[in-house]
Amino acid sequence: MKVLEVENINKSFGHFKAVDNISFSIEEGVIFGLLGPNGAGKTTTIRMIMNIIIPDSGRISLMGNSKTRSTTDFIGYLPEERGMYRKMKVENLLFFQTKLKSMPKKDARKAIDLWVERMELSDWKKKKSEELSKGMQQKIQFISTVLHRPKLLILDEPFGGLDPINQNLIKDILLELKSQGTTIIFSTHILESAEKLCEEIFLINRGKQVLNGRLSDIKKSFGRKNVRIEYEGSDAFLKSDQIKRYDNYGNTVEITMAPGGDIQKVLKDAVDGAVIHKFEIMDPSLNDIFIDSVRSSEDEGAVS
Repeated sequence: MKVLEVENINKSFGHFKAVDNISFSIEEGVIFGLLGPNGAGKTTTIRMIMNIIIPDSGRISLMGNSKTRSTTDFIGYLPEERGMYRKMKVENLLFFQTKLKSMPKKDARKAIDLWVERMELSDWKKKKSEELSKGMQQKIQFISTVLHRPKLLILDEPFGGLDPINQNLIKDILLELKSQGTTIIFSTHILESAEKLCEEIFLINRGKQVLNGRLSDIKKSFGRKNVRIEYEGSDAFLKSDQIKRYDNYGNTVEITMAPGGDIQKVLKDAVDGAVIHKFEIMDPSLNDIFIDSVRSSEDEGAVS
């Protein structure tokens, strides 16, 4: 079942076109990456899905219903711009959120107790929001997003402000929710997280679609042109016209080959000047795909 369908939506603010005729759909139980550089149109797209702003044209359908206002109780939304009622106690704040989602009082109390315990915040339930650390506040906002068991979960930079332990906790919860059929839209600049979690991605730049599809298929279409070398000695082999770009960390370098570049020649040059501990041909990372696709789209825009 398609949980969300976005068809040819457009949105302008004055003479600025923030979203330009984009379309995508998401099936139930999929983690979907909505990606793009700053100012690409991601947040505008999310706000149209949430019915915060209305598209100038096009259609958005949630669970087969184009009247999205009537389906917002089935959505959990964590915006990038966080906000809490600072003087309100944590349990009162969470209970208020459940009322906004029409959650029965008995179910709400039970869910609040379950989630604050799972997020290791039981001792802070009676505290005011302003007494919590930034990371704790972030966890409370995440709880308020998932309390009502939404069918569609929209997360804009969900790992911001969290240490690695709590990032891992949120990751495990997202995978658990996915296994239970929750559909998740994951918008982030942390491409490493998106690459590990997302099955499908939609890349937007300057309001226009750049890439859309299964991440595994997109990686195959880019080909295996990345190399990682662990070495000791001279890095002179990196000064080669076979190489498009590289990130050198001293004893490890990640290389993107130039179009038509000869990987065997790079290996030979490396062996001639350094001791090679590891030479690995890799699939392109989401970071490489992101950079190449955004640059290509901007070059095409400059030409047109």
